[in-house]
Parts: sequence; C-alpha cells; structure tokens
Amino acid sequence: MMAVETQAQYTTSYMMNEEHQYMTPEDEWDRDLLLDPAWEKQQRKTFTAWCNSHLRKAGTQIENIEDDFRNGLKLMLLLEVISGERLPKPDKGKMRFHKIANVNKALDFICSKGVKLVSIGAEEIVDGNTKMTLGMIWTIILRFAIQDISVEETSAKEGLLLWCQRKTAPYRNVNVQNFHISWKDGLALCALIHRHRPDLIDYSKLKKDDPIGNLNTAFEVAEKYLDIPKMLDAEDIVNTPKPDEKAIMTYVSCFYHAFAGAEQAETAANRICKVLAVNQENEKLMEEYEKLASELLEWIRKTIPWLENRTAEHHMRAMQQKLEDFRDYRRVHKPPRVQEKCQLEINFNTLQTKLRLSNRPAFMPSEGKMVSDIANAWKGLEQVEKGYEEWLLTEIRRLERLDHLAEKFKQKTTASASVMEYKLCKEELLSMKDYESASLMEIRALMRKHEAFESDLAAHQDRVEQIAAIAQELNELDYHDASSVNTRCQGICDQWDNLGTLTQKRRDSLERVEKLWETIDQLYLEFAKRAAPFNNWMDGAMEDLQDMFIVHSTEEIHSLITAHDQFKATLPEADKERMATMGIQSEIVKIAQTYGIKLSGVNPYTNLSPQDITNKWETVKHLVPLRDQMLQEEVARQQANERLRRQFAAQANIIGPWIQTKMEEIGHVSVDIAGSLEEQMNSLKQYEQNIINYKCNIDKLEGDHQLSQESLIFDNKHTNYTMEHIRVGWEQLLTTIARTINEVENQILTRDAKGISQEQLNEFRASFNHFDRKRNGMMDPDDFRACLISMGYDLGEVEFARIMTLVDSNNTGVVTFQAFIDFMTRETAETDTADQVMASFKILASDKSYITVDELRRELPPEQAEYCISRMTRYIGADGPAGALDYISFSSALYGESDL
Repeated sequence: MMAVETQAQYTTSYMMNEEHQYMTPEDEWDRDLLLDPAWEKQQRKTFTAWCNSHLRKAGTQIENIEDDFRNGLKLMLLLEVISGERLPKPDKGKMRFHKIANVNKALDFICSKGVKLVSIGAEEIVDGNTKMTLGMIWTIILRFAIQDISVEETSAKEGLLLWCQRKTAPYRNVNVQNFHISWKDGLALCALIHRHRPDLIDYSKLKKDDPIGNLNTAFEVAEKYLDIPKMLDAEDIVNTPKPDEKAIMTYVSCFYHAFAGAEQAETAANRICKVLAVNQENEKLMEEYEKLASELLEWIRKTIPWLENRTAEHHMRAMQQKLEDFRDYRRVHKPPRVQEKCQLEINFNTLQTKLRLSNRPAFMPSEGKMVSDIANAWKGLEQVEKGYEEWLLTEIRRLERLDHLAEKFKQKTTASASVMEYKLCKEELLSMKDYESASLMEIRALMRKHEAFESDLAAHQDRVEQIAAIAQELNELDYHDASSVNTRCQGICDQWDNLGTLTQKRRDSLERVEKLWETIDQLYLEFAKRAAPFNNWMDGAMEDLQDMFIVHSTEEIHSLITAHDQFKATLPEADKERMATMGIQSEIVKIAQTYGIKLSGVNPYTNLSPQDITNKWETVKHLVPLRDQMLQEEVARQQANERLRRQFAAQANIIGPWIQTKMEEIGHVSVDIAGSLEEQMNSLKQYEQNIINYKCNIDKLEGDHQLSQESLIFDNKHTNYTMEHIRVGWEQLLTTIARTINEVENQILTRDAKGISQEQLNEFRASFNHFDRKRNGMMDPDDFRACLISMGYDLGEVEFARIMTLVDSNNTGVVTFQAFIDFMTRETAETDTADQVMASFKILASDKSYITVDELRRELPPEQAEYCISRMTRYIGADGPAGALDYISFSSALYGESDL
C-alpha cells in the first residue's frame, strides 16, 4: 500500500513538472487516472506503436516498452531517428552500470533540448519501471511531436486542439473540445481524414451510433493510406469513460504531421488567392477609371464644338433661346460632370494608394487619360464656356441696339416721307421757266418764295443727316436687313441731292433777274420766315417726344427726364413765338381789311397756314404728358432692375466671402485637426455636410442671377462678385473638401496596411505641423530636410536627393503630409513580394519550375484559378508537359518586375 502511494506521489510530481514545461496543468481529477489500468493499457499500446513508427526507419522495433528500453540502446536510437542528430557512442557492456550510462546519455540529450526531466532517473528506466518509462516517452513525444505545432499564435496542446477544431468545424456531429471524450465516437478522426483526403472515406455514410465501426475505419484507413500505425483499440476507447488524453494526443499529432504538406499547400494557396484578389480589385478600379475618364473626355469633346459655335441669329428671340440653352447646360448638364471629375481624381488617388500599399507599380492610364489631361481638357472647356457666354450677351446687346435703330430709322423715314413728297412735288416748279415771262412783281415774288423754300430745305437737312447716320450704324452693327435700309437711305439722299441741285440752279436763274425784284409783301415774307423754323421746331419736338429710347440704369432715365423737363421749360417761350407768328398773319388780315386788299388766301412764300401751326402746336401739347408717362414707366422698370441688382449683390457679398473663408478653414483643418483618423473623418464629413447644406443659398443666388439676365441686366456696381465667380468658387470648395476627406481615407488605408498606431500617426503629424511653417499642409525641401534631421536622419546631399525623388516624384517643390507618411512607413512595410508569391506557387507545383492547369484548379478557388490560367504564359522549358504554365514570369508581372 505504501509502495502504491509513493508511486502515485512520484508520478503526480513528474506529470505536474513536465506538463508545466509543455502544456497547461491538468485538472486534479485528470491526474487521478494515472493509476487507472485502462489508462496504462492505452498509453502502453499507443506509445509502443508511436516508437515503432520511428524505429522501423532504422530497421528495428520494440515489443515491451518497459523492457526493450532498459539497456538504453534502442532509446538512444529512437532519439537519433526522431531528431536527426547523432548521440554519443553507447557503452557496449551488459552490466547494470553500462545500461545506466546509456540511459543517462539519452536523458542528457533530452535535457539538451530544453526539457526538464523531474524525478526521472536512469535507474528507474533500467529497472523497468513502467510508470517512469511511459512518463519519459510522453516527454519525448511532447518535445519532438507536439511542442512545435503552432496554429494562429497558439502552440503545443492548444495549437493541436485549434487545428483539429478548424479542420472538423464543417462536419456534422463533430464538436472537438478536448483530447478524450470528443474522440470516443470516431467521427472526429474520420472528419480529419475526409477533410484532407475525401477520396478515402465516405463521411456521409458514417453513423454516430457506431463508434467502434467509425474508429476502426479511421485506424485502418490511416494505417493503409497515410502510413500512420494503429496505436489505439476501438473497444478500449469506447468502453473507457474518459479515454487517455496523452494517447489520443499522440495519435492525433501523427495526423497533423501527415497532413503538414497539405497545410503548407493550403497556406500557399491562401497567399496566392489574397494576392490575386488584390490584383483583380486593382484591375477593376483601373477599368472603371479608364471608362469614366473616356466618358468625361468624350463629353468634353462633344461639348466644346457647341460652345465654340458663334453663329449669330438675326432675331432677339432666337438669341435668347441660345442663352436659355446655355443656362440649362450650366444648371443641368454640367454639375453631374463636375462631380464625375472630382470622383475621378479621388478614385485615381485611392487606386494609387492601394497599389502602393500592395507593393504594385503605380497605375499609368492610357495616353491622353491622365488626371492632368482631364484637368487640361476641363480648363479648355471652361475657357470656351466663358467666351461663349460673353459672346451671347454681346450679341443680345447688339440685336437690342439693332432693333432700336431699325425702328428709329423706320419712324424717321416715315416722318420724312411727307416732307420729301412735298419737296419732290417742287422739282417741277424748280424746273419751270416762269421767270422768263413774269412781271417784275412776280419775279420778286418768285425770288422771295424761293428764299423761303431754301430756308425750309436747310431746316430739314439735319433730319436727312440723322437718317444717314442711323443707316451707317446699322451697317456697322451688321444688321441683317442692311441692304433694304441702304436702298431706302440712298433713295432719300439721292432725292435730297437732286432737290438741292435744282434749287441752286433756280437761284442762279432768279439771281440773274434779281433787278426785277423790287417789291415784296414783307409781312408774307416775315410770316414765312418765322413760321418755317417754328414749324420745323414743332416737327423736331414731335419726333423727340415720340422718339424711342433704351437705358440701362436709373441715372440714364433720370438724365432723359431732366432733358424732357428742360424741353417743357421752353414751351412758354415757344408759345410766345407762336403768338408772334400768328400776330403777323393777323396783321396781314388787318392791313388787307384796312386798305381793302383782296387776299388770295395763299401765302406766296410758304404752304404753311396758320391752321397748320395751330394743329401742330396742339399735337405737341398732347404728346408732352404721354412722354411724361413713358418716362415714369421706364423709371419704375429701372428701379425694379436696381432692386434686383441690390438683391443679388447682398447675397453675393455674403456668399463670396463665405466660400473664401471655408476654403481657408479647410486648409487649416487639414493641418490642425486632432484626434484619431476616424474622428478626423467624422469631423470632415460633418464639415462637408455643412457645406452641402449651404447649397440652397447658391441656388437662390442662381435664381436672382437668372432674373437679372431675363431683365437684360448685365452690370452691377454694388458687388465685385459675378455669378461665374460664385460658381467657380463653389466647385473649388466642393472639390477641396472631397480631396481632404480622400487624404484622410488614404491615411487610414496606409495605417491599416502598414500597421501604424494612432500614436505614431499623431507623432508624424506633430512633426509635420512643426515644420509646416506656412500652415498650408505642405513643406518645402529645406523644411523637410530639417524635419528629417530632427527625427535622427543623417542626410548627405545624395541621400536627400534620393528621398526627394520618393516624396516628390512630380518635382512640384513641396512635400505633402500623405507623401511624408508614405516615406516614414515604406521601409518597415510588411507586404507580399514577387518572391513570396513565386515561392507559394512553387509549393503548389511540388517544387517544379512550371505548374499545370489541373494543379491550379485543384489548389485555388475557381475564380482565382481561371484568372491565373487566362494570364499565365506557356512554359517554354523542355522539362514541362504540353499546356504547362510559367508561374515565375506571372509572379514578377504582378509586381511590375522583369522576369528573374
């Protein structure tokens, strides 16, 4: 009884110490099984089979585990086989001390591997102590078969258990939680075999209620096909309440090592899938960029000719329709393209970041589709667009002026028609030779009459000159019906010149007989002389009172009102002139009545009658209030236009500075913002939302701008901001905030891919901000050099030049924060390389320099397998079969490298 207790204490002490080295301590109730005969039987069988699986490589085996290791010879041989190392030469004698020496050599070798053997001595092994012998073999199994197992940062027992759980997770009725009762029904062992060799076991036909059948199936298949000897008895496992954990672990570890090659292949396949997935995603982003860039450039290409078309219309309505089409373009068609352009830049930057993080070469778009190409095309579009709008407004002003002049020409030529008709009827009179047979009194009368005619003719000269001036301006403004205007104007001028020629000829003739003119009726002559200018003045006044006008400001209309008021101030004096002229006629009548002269009723010097003067005077007085009303209506219109100007200016003077302020704030935010990148992103997103919420103010200003253009308002002295300024500023503001957000997104990508902590990023930003003296998110080369020196870099000119090519590849002369972060993390990045991918393919190809289509389809998921097959070139070596593929050049091509 005392011997049993001593042995139990010894064994317990041994197990506690050796398991402390290799695995977590067992529960107390588990250690009690060390004295269980069933436990001893299972360990004896399992450990014996495990030892023989190695000793047979040396051409020997053991029959009785406690007897066959007593002389130490097979124990030393076992250690040499499983370690691959040579032990000291064994002692050849058969005496007890020879055996103890050999066993000590074996135990010393075990200790040299970092194993602490507690309470295990050579004497107990030589004496055939079963418990000590089994304990020693378990120590060897732990050290050489289980200790090096590592799965997801766990090792030894936990690593082996995790491996079993991962491999059997998909199988029904299997739940591996330990190395004893979880294996009693045999399904877990069958699941391990089926997971790696589904061709050996039909798992669907296994039944949970047939544990002995399941276990024997696993044992037989493992021994026959996997070279794993049978180490357990199905009946012992099923009939034991809790099978021995060490026996199960020993047997299961054989499966782990048997499938190690498959695990290596699986790891290689996973690495390849990961690399291919990154490549596929990047190619998709490249295709999307190319498609979006092509569509945007095509839209620009089609839009520019439309904006370059400067074909002028002849009518105001057609030009106003062109202006409305242009407004639709600015409001409806262009904004989505602005968003596409901004998104294209963001996609390009994101793609370049992903390529850089995955150690891929930078993306080079097709010729003509670089971001700079799109920016240049967009700049050209906006230049043409600005020119088109200016042309439209200029043309509308020109047509407005043309319509005004054409109507004025029509009025003046219509007003001159009756005068010209009168003057034309005088041509026959001017051509008459009546003076040849006239009496002296008649000659003198004719002379006076002719003088009055000349005075009347001179008074109308200004009107003809006005008609000619209007016609000339219509020609200069390219009036569409200029030929008709010129024909009509030429006709009037020709008639006027002909009339002047005839008048001069008749004067010359009358002057030759001037000596015959002695008497003249002075009163008729005076009436004619005063009536004609007054009549012309009234004609001019009526024309002025009915004259059309076009003004663009309240100042201009007030100027017209002032002129009209000045005209009205002359009416009393004009009325005096009328009364004086009418007084002459009264004097003529009075003289005739006084001296009994019978008047013919016709003034020989003029066709103007007193009634004519009276009628025109009444017409002038009627037109004055009508002119007052017209001017007041124009005042109201100009006042309304002024309100529109002030309304637009009030908003523009707020929105313009607001946009400028926000642009400056974004510049400071991108430099001064604190907190984690996610907090920065949330802050910037909120900032962006606040900006987007302000869009309603821009839309309202667009509405006011449209009202101004519809009212033909083209200037505004109350503000320096035009709608074009606001539009361009707004688009730049949206683009700037989107780019700032994208920079933070790229920093998050960099942080996650490079494994940078938030504290490191904060330190990088603090260093960057300290040397960013202009506070604009960029450092010049001198500040960048000072920053690197402050961080411990020893920089020579050559090394600094090399670094600058990395952080400023486009020679912009500045270093951005993103480039600074990339530089600080590039050297320590843990990314896949072409060599790593090539090594993974080599594992799948079983160390061959080529790989077959079947191997790719067997080892990789379908999508990745077909991706490789479609892109790999044919293997050109003589040692490859037909259809073999070159995975070496493919691996290099993934990273933009030349074939090794």
